Amino acid sequence: MTVMQFAVASPTTAPTVAPGRSSQVKRKHYPNYKVIVLNDDFNTFQHVAACLMKYIPQMTSDRAWELTNQVHYEGQATVWVGPQEQAEFYHMQLSRAGLTMAPIEPA
Repeated sequence: MTVMQFAVASPTTAPTVAPGRSSQVKRKHYPNYKVIVLNDDFNTFQHVAACLMKYIPQMTSDRAWELTNQVHYEGQATVWVGPQEQAEFYHMQLSRAGLTMAPIEPA
């Protein structure tokens, strides 16, 4: 009698490989916004500089006067750049103090 032998391949399972995660994490930063003061015919240099020092954090007297001159001679100056919520707050304060403001815009 002839015995036939068959090799039966047993199903083997390949190890499951999870897709690899990138080792680099990409962080999205919130966009910054600009607070812009415009020139006008009724605010004095002294008032503009005083408002900038009062309402914009870490504003020095020298920087406030530089920006005030820029407003006068160039028609506008970006006085602060940062997160939207803070930009809206500083914009509102300067506007309430009587400064002429451009709309807040992305930086």
